[in-house]
Amino acid sequence: MRALTGIDTDRLEEEKRRGISIDLGFAHLEAGGVRFGFVDVPGHERFVKNMLAGAGGIDAVLLVIAADESVKPQTREHFEICRLLGVRHGLVVLTKKDLADADMLELARLEAAELVRGSFLDGAPVVAVSAATGEGLGELRAEMVRLAAQIPEKDQQGIPRLPVDRSFTLRGFGTVVTGTLVAGRLRAGEDAEIQPGGRRLRIRGLQVHGEMVEEAVAGQRTAVNLAGVEAAELQRGMTLTAPGRWQATGAVDCRVELLAGARELRHGAPVHFHAWTAETTAEVRLFDARRALAPGSSGLVRILLEHPVLLAPGDRFILRQFSPVVTIGGGVVIDPQPALRMKKDAAAARLAEVEKAGLEKKLALWAAEQAWGADAAALAGRAGLTMEMLQTMAPQAGLVWIRGERPRAAVQTRVLEEARRLRERLARFHAENPLLAGMPRAAAGLDAGWLEAVLEADSEIAAEGETLRLRSFVPRKKAEEAEAEERIERVFREAGFEAPPVSEALKKAGVDEARARTLLQLMIKDGRLVRVSPELLLHRDTAERLKAMVRQRKGQRFGVGEFKEWTGVSRKYAIPLLEFLDRERVTRREGDRRVAL
Repeated sequence: MRALTGIDTDRLEEEKRRGISIDLGFAHLEAGGVRFGFVDVPGHERFVKNMLAGAGGIDAVLLVIAADESVKPQTREHFEICRLLGVRHGLVVLTKKDLADADMLELARLEAAELVRGSFLDGAPVVAVSAATGEGLGELRAEMVRLAAQIPEKDQQGIPRLPVDRSFTLRGFGTVVTGTLVAGRLRAGEDAEIQPGGRRLRIRGLQVHGEMVEEAVAGQRTAVNLAGVEAAELQRGMTLTAPGRWQATGAVDCRVELLAGARELRHGAPVHFHAWTAETTAEVRLFDARRALAPGSSGLVRILLEHPVLLAPGDRFILRQFSPVVTIGGGVVIDPQPALRMKKDAAAARLAEVEKAGLEKKLALWAAEQAWGADAAALAGRAGLTMEMLQTMAPQAGLVWIRGERPRAAVQTRVLEEARRLRERLARFHAENPLLAGMPRAAAGLDAGWLEAVLEADSEIAAEGETLRLRSFVPRKKAEEAEAEERIERVFREAGFEAPPVSEALKKAGVDEARARTLLQLMIKDGRLVRVSPELLLHRDTAERLKAMVRQRKGQRFGVGEFKEWTGVSRKYAIPLLEFLDRERVTRREGDRRVAL
């Protein structure tokens, strides 16, 4: 790395003393108009877990094989790890060319070709170099530039994710974390969040390859200067991301591929789980506990993590045996937030369906798990999407946005089902209450967001103020009901200011009280009767006459006694009538007197 980039990636005293890489090292290089960032990982078998912390974010691999030693056991393990992590691009580099004769060099080429046969490195250029003499380094740089042109750009629009591989304090700056930004963008001055835990932090500054920048984008090695946290509180395996977008998980449903040389994987087996820079112990849960996963095969598995890790669908991981600690396989995350209480058979069937589904179908399946819609932010995080991306995709996924303080996403079929139920409820209500204009909103049994979604989805349902009705419904009055209304109205009109209690008025009108209560509601709604108090109603003409009488005395202060003289009512009626006038802003109470407004 020093010969290729001019940067010594061995920073620890022990690394310099022993002449080997122990922890991750970092370097960069400008060549052919391309900026390369390097993660130099240790090759020794004792430090494979450190290698795993650096291998997750790479676009391409330089598989380094010493020409004088050829393929070693750790070479094979590193190669299998890269394959299991889904690396699709790379070169084979034979180093120490100056220490190998022609036959040794050719043997190393042959063994390297045998190692990568049938893999993503099959047919990749093999470049022999000497760090001591510099021979072959120019050819290696040229091959790297050609390789870079084949590598697609990373997702710069998604939720930012920076798996932390180092945390330290820099004098004059404070806490700094470093990592490879695997998705999205980070900007200086913005808020960020550390997962697991969800602690909110502020990005004080950013560096990319040692240069201060205002913005870092996916694919770049990035150093982030953070405010509001001590370096000791952050550690390798955490992830810096956007606030409130998603949460670390303690369980993942995934597909696991077991290496041919591994032992069979049994239900309940303890393993070491490595994803991005995180490492945790975990337990394997097979959906059929009686059937172990055979070496060289793959299967759908649930993994329970001892410590939560931030994961998204499509993330790759490595499994290592608990003891002895060797790599046994790896896999890909299908669902980072599985439904843990679902029965095994149903969970296995659902997982198989999710694995085959496109992103839109996945969103629909996950949203359908929640009867009243999935929390939109949680659903977006589960899929690794921003809220804006989820909203854009919602129509194609058959999702309906349920508005509210925390928006939800529900499948269209669920909304249509609720619309059907509401239509049936309204039809029954209209049949039982043919005189009423509609059913109160509260009787629909839906919150405001859901009711809005149902109304948008079904044009047969109409909302008028606080009332719901079927558009085809028209209130119907029978001849005897119209006659009863006239008799009730006559009683209240003739009663003047001293109207009798409702039950007495109905009896006087000769109308059955149970049936007449509905007629009274309609007469109050259309304004023929005015409610003064729970048991006192006035005819609208009487109410207007009362208001006019008091308005003629604008500015006059008066008490209850004077009001009784004007109206000829007893105190029993005077008090509720005055309170009615207060509510109508015809009078204003001042102590025990009132002012006509």
